[in-house]
Amino acid sequence: MVTDKLNEDKFGEMLGRALQSHSEPVPADFVERVLSRIEQAEQQRILARVVWQERLALAGCIVAGVLAIVAVAVFPDRIAEVLRSIAGGFTEQGKALVGRMTPAIDIEAVRSEWQFYTLLALVFGFAVYSLVDMLVGDRLRTA
Repeated sequence: MVTDKLNEDKFGEMLGRALQSHSEPVPADFVERVLSRIEQAEQQRILARVVWQERLALAGCIVAGVLAIVAVAVFPDRIAEVLRSIAGGFTEQGKALVGRMTPAIDIEAVRSEWQFYTLLALVFGFAVYSLVDMLVGDRLRTA
């Protein structure tokens, strides 16, 4: 922030010298108006970039949804088999996990599968964060 102030001061000095050599009258707040216009132009560029990124993300979601619908309509047997295999994999992993669990938590099992539990905790945390942001995110930002 200090460098921005120094740059503004240098800009103001250079503009002031150039305007002093100019013969037409210049309003006193000319530098502030020019700097505010520059800042507004930069903010508009940033906002345009954000809007463009959001439009691309929305288009990607729409295209992915259309492709999923087309895939289900064209290859229903293959899609059903893939979904069954995914569900079967989760079921097998769940059965294996429940089979390894004892009434007391086995520290060795947790230690040997720490990557799985870390990933599970991260996914759960992201899901909770997304849910909270979706439900009360606007109210938190405006407060």
